[in-house]
Amino acid sequence: MVGLRNRSSKGILMRLQKATAAALLAAPALVLSPTMAGAQLGDILKAPKTLIDRAIEARSTDNIAKDNRIVIDVNSIMAELTTNKASTEIYEQKLLITGIFADKETHDKFKEQVQQVRGLKELHWHAVVMSDEERKRRTDILAWDDVLVLETKVDVEMVSTRGVADVNFRTAVDPLGVVYLMGRARSQTELDKAMDTVARTNGVKQVVNYAFVRP
Repeated sequence: MVGLRNRSSKGILMRLQKATAAALLAAPALVLSPTMAGAQLGDILKAPKTLIDRAIEARSTDNIAKDNRIVIDVNSIMAELTTNKASTEIYEQKLLITGIFADKETHDKFKEQVQQVRGLKELHWHAVVMSDEERKRRTDILAWDDVLVLETKVDVEMVSTRGVADVNFRTAVDPLGVVYLMGRARSQTELDKAMDTVARTNGVKQVVNYAFVRP
């Protein structure tokens, strides 16, 4: 058990060290992007891990480049609509959108334009419309910083789970505590283990699976 804990700790430490280095390298590019949508703060904070994972995961560079281009196009749409109400995650041109919009008009415009993004294969739309008054009344909605904390907890659990190649998975958390699992498992056993890991993470209310098995 001690050996297992040591291996897990070393793995997490290595990932954090790499992430810190990548963050320093990425910082100038972020500073030079004044039109970056505010809702992508979570994506920015996860960017070092994403950059590292995409560099070593079992996919072609062309496939990864297609994903990156789609995310850039979606971010541009958000900037044009001056909205910061949505978050994105993507794997093999299958795009997940989550978030809460205060007005239906912006929500509908955003969805319509995202559907037209070039190269998009599937759109998993989980963004909703909810007035500010309703949000204030509800007690089950997480603040943005709490969403980031939960995302981090889920990622750490995935990294720590033996038999799960976390670099081939993507996780996203919405304000209702729902975790969306995307990516590729090498076997049904690995996918089941990844699902169980996410579901057992403290604070997770529900797990929605969009990951698939491909040996």
